[in-house]
Amino acid sequence: MSFIVIILIAIGLSMDSFAVSISNGLTIKNLKLKQTILIATSLAVFQALMPLLGWYLGSNIEQYIKEIDHWVAFSLLSFIGIKMIYESRMEQGDEEENSISFKTIIIQSIATSIDAFAVGISFAVLVSDIVLPIIIIGITTFVFSFVGLKIGKILGSKLGNSVELIGGVILIGIGVKILIEHLLF
Repeated sequence: MSFIVIILIAIGLSMDSFAVSISNGLTIKNLKLKQTILIATSLAVFQALMPLLGWYLGSNIEQYIKEIDHWVAFSLLSFIGIKMIYESRMEQGDEEENSISFKTIIIQSIATSIDAFAVGISFAVLVSDIVLPIIIIGITTFVFSFVGLKIGKILGSKLGNSVELIGGVILIGIGVKILIEHLLF
């Protein structure tokens, strides 16, 4: 597999993390560099480890995972999105939420990296050395996630109080996109 193909796969895999990062950047008030690095790192680590896991397990379990992976991603992202929309409708005090929980970051990281597991299974057939692809996937996802968080932060400061509602809708939209892609294509 050529270097260019690996880069293109990495970019494709990082798009869901990029969109989730924009959503996070929209909703976290006063997003700090430490939070940005934590979120981008979590998304990147899961995005890199899932192909490794898929490559390791190979095609023995592909038939089982392939049937439900899109439903798992859709459910996790929709749950978080609905929770965000609900919270956006609640009366807010003067003190705004300044972070998201570690649990939410992990759920987002898992939900956005499930497709990478399937890619890893295909790597078992196509790639003899998995190290370079997982490094490229991890770095690419980190960069896209970091930039997405910054874009979300900029947009969030311009959109005001409706950002949590918008973030929730974006997460549900990503879940629906994943579901449609797997059911129709």
